[in-house]
Amino acid sequence: MARIPAVKRRKLTPPRTDGEDSSPSTLEHEPEQSTFFQQASSWNLEQDYESRPRKGRKKEKESTRLPIKTFEGLVQQATPVEDVDSDLEWLGAEESEEEVQEEVVKKPKVPVKQQILEAQEEMARIALMVTQEDPEEHVGAFKVLSQFGQSHNITIKKLALRVQLAVYKDVIPGYRIRPLSEEDMETKVSKDVRKLRAYEQALVGGYQGYVRALAKLAQTSGGSRDGGASLASIAISCACALLVEVPHFNFRVDLLKILVGKLSGRRVDDDFVKCRETIETLFQVDEDGTPSLDAVSLLTKMMKGRGYRVDESVLNTFLHLRLLSEFSWKASTNYIEKPKYDDDSGGKKIKEKRVFRTKKERKLMKERKVVEKEMKQADATVSHEDRDRMQSETLKMVFVTYFRILKMRSPNLMGAVLEGLARYAHLINQDFFGDLLEALKDLTGHAETGDDVEDGDGDGDEDTETTRNLTREALLCIITAFALLEGQDAAKAQASLSLDLSYFITHLYRTLHALSLNPDIELSSKSLHLPDPNDPSSLTTSKNKVNIQTTTVLLLRSLTSILTPALAARAVPPLRIAAFTKQLLTSSLHLPEKSCLAMVGLLGKVTKTHEKKIASLWNTEERRGDGMFDALGGEVEGSNPFAATVWEGELLRKHFSPAVRDGVKVMEKNILGLR
Repeated sequence: MARIPAVKRRKLTPPRTDGEDSSPSTLEHEPEQSTFFQQASSWNLEQDYESRPRKGRKKEKESTRLPIKTFEGLVQQATPVEDVDSDLEWLGAEESEEEVQEEVVKKPKVPVKQQILEAQEEMARIALMVTQEDPEEHVGAFKVLSQFGQSHNITIKKLALRVQLAVYKDVIPGYRIRPLSEEDMETKVSKDVRKLRAYEQALVGGYQGYVRALAKLAQTSGGSRDGGASLASIAISCACALLVEVPHFNFRVDLLKILVGKLSGRRVDDDFVKCRETIETLFQVDEDGTPSLDAVSLLTKMMKGRGYRVDESVLNTFLHLRLLSEFSWKASTNYIEKPKYDDDSGGKKIKEKRVFRTKKERKLMKERKVVEKEMKQADATVSHEDRDRMQSETLKMVFVTYFRILKMRSPNLMGAVLEGLARYAHLINQDFFGDLLEALKDLTGHAETGDDVEDGDGDGDEDTETTRNLTREALLCIITAFALLEGQDAAKAQASLSLDLSYFITHLYRTLHALSLNPDIELSSKSLHLPDPNDPSSLTTSKNKVNIQTTTVLLLRSLTSILTPALAARAVPPLRIAAFTKQLLTSSLHLPEKSCLAMVGLLGKVTKTHEKKIASLWNTEERRGDGMFDALGGEVEGSNPFAATVWEGELLRKHFSPAVRDGVKVMEKNILGLR
């Protein structure tokens, strides 16, 4: 088929105007060009450009419209119509207003629930990959998990915190990773060692970022939008779990700061209780003493910084330290009395007889010592000497805190301090007994006069309404004073100690009748007690308790220390036993049932131990003495108890409680041998 030729297009010459010639000759156009250039020289181009109207972008106006909520639950700020028009004018677009609004308010590509599900599946995949496979092959997994923790979605952030907790608990080794020095970086190592170092540094870096994120979230306030636990509660729970599971690993102090920061507040909520129980657990399971030393150091600094205005339960955490049962040295606020060692356990050793060894044997022994030293450094266990040193430093911090609070007489902490001193009495240095007993005597004296009661600590805080219960404080002082003596060795106490505790004995003897008439003798600070609506002063009686033990328990502990001491070398005078027995039988008539039963049981033990000393109280024929019994006398020696008889036993034998009647029979059986 023949090809059709293309149409040839010709170039047309523009039509000729008047005064112009269509000739291509340039010579004919020279007059017109000269005229054009003459006119162009007079043009003012800059002025013309300046006078042109501008079409610049208008100043953006602040949007005052409320945000809108899309179908997927997202809250977005809609762009005002005026801003859209200005954008159209500036861009020169010809789109309609409806099309622009559709572009401004775009629907998310993935719904929120789908985002949470995908994030959950991805974090689960990474966690399984790290924990079940070789973690050294997945060094970047820690960084990926931390990126999930920076999500704007609260649910994804919570999931990321819990997933990281599970991963770190599983992959953290049983040793502490030290940072690499410059010499370590320059040293040539094998491929496996270099791989292990890279993994350890990645682990430490990711763990440090995780701990910092927990510390930041733990300080946030407010509830959770999704109805679950708040981010602060989850962060505190994760910190508590790490401190219990891996207390030996790096950044332990940072975790303790999170817990101590929560304990510094006065609001006792679930997070507060969880932090307190975690520290108590840490004290109980600590074997080398270093975590306990760090925790006690932070707690004491926090209390001192807050002027010891903390909750009583925070101070009671010291009662869970393992040094109460393991530590054997004596200490005070600034001195540790170390025992002398004569064996291989530590301290000064007995000089051994020198043994002859050849040069080769000495060389082998020297090399063996070097190897043993390296093995000891690589071993994770702590020697007894290091543990004792840690516990001695911890004990000094505890004593410093106790004595400062004792000097300040903080209303809500006096009971905890006195209880702590009674528990730590066997660890107090004898050289410090004098100062401590003088402080205890001062507190006991104020209990009689009542001139040390304050309406508050004067700091304008919430506990200004707290008042001190001087009666309970006096009982605790008596318990502490006798615990100081009972905590020492019997032989050393008899030879070196000459403590006069008669002041405390006399005070207790004077207050027996008043204590028996106390209606709150069987109540503690945790008991439910409805105050008398007609007594204005009773509104604060429920806040007067200083610890959780009831007054009856404190009284029985005090009487046991006085009448049946643990030291066999301490002989109790018959006059003291007879006076207390007579007063206790009289007081038992006014006590409630449980307290009366406990008092009769104590008297049964006293009559069994001191049968011959007080038998004359039941048998008038064996009584020797003249005068009358002074039941209201303030002195034990001047009461003349052998001039009286225990007629209270006849009334107690008719008590409404069968247990009390049986206790009286046991008491009389011990004295008279009745069946």
